[in-house]
Amino acid sequence: MIGTCSRKWLAVAVGVMLLASLLACSRAPQAAARMEAAAKAREAAMQNERAQASALDGDRQELETIPLPSKGVYEAIHARASWQNPFLVVTKSTVSLTMLYPDMGPARAPGDAFLRPEAARRERLELRLSELPQALSALPQNVWPYGRVIAVEDDPTAPKQDKPQVRRNEEATLQILNNLGVVACEWPANRQ
Repeated sequence: MIGTCSRKWLAVAVGVMLLASLLACSRAPQAAARMEAAAKAREAAMQNERAQASALDGDRQELETIPLPSKGVYEAIHARASWQNPFLVVTKSTVSLTMLYPDMGPARAPGDAFLRPEAARRERLELRLSELPQALSALPQNVWPYGRVIAVEDDPTAPKQDKPQVRRNEEATLQILNNLGVVACEWPANRQ
């Protein structure tokens, strides 16, 4: 014969097991819903990656129409004022793209310096790193007189505490340029 105390413990044990099985059943749909949501998130991320890769391929194809650079030409330039190809300055959070549109007028025409000054032909854009491939592929061929090469400089005015982040952004910029097939000329040229 089972005593009263034992029956109470048996009833409690059966009750706990019944409660545990009910909780497990109610959690099964929640777990399945979480797994389904995770699968959808993975699929969306994969679609996003495919779209970004496709866009990068398109940008790379656009840039391939620009001839490869001649190393002897661009390495001979030591003054930033003499650089005529696009120029990037990498900051803590953005990249600054400067381009110089060529003088399209007749050479040595009267009033040439007044009508087409270099400052009026120079344009500067502040970009996020993610916008860089599209911005470079949208540049006209005539802003690439040295070929597919771009000068890259880390922000010389950045405070010392921002330098590590600037350097990380510069490395990411160099990777983007490499993926696009654009030669990066780190500025200043004497930096090791």
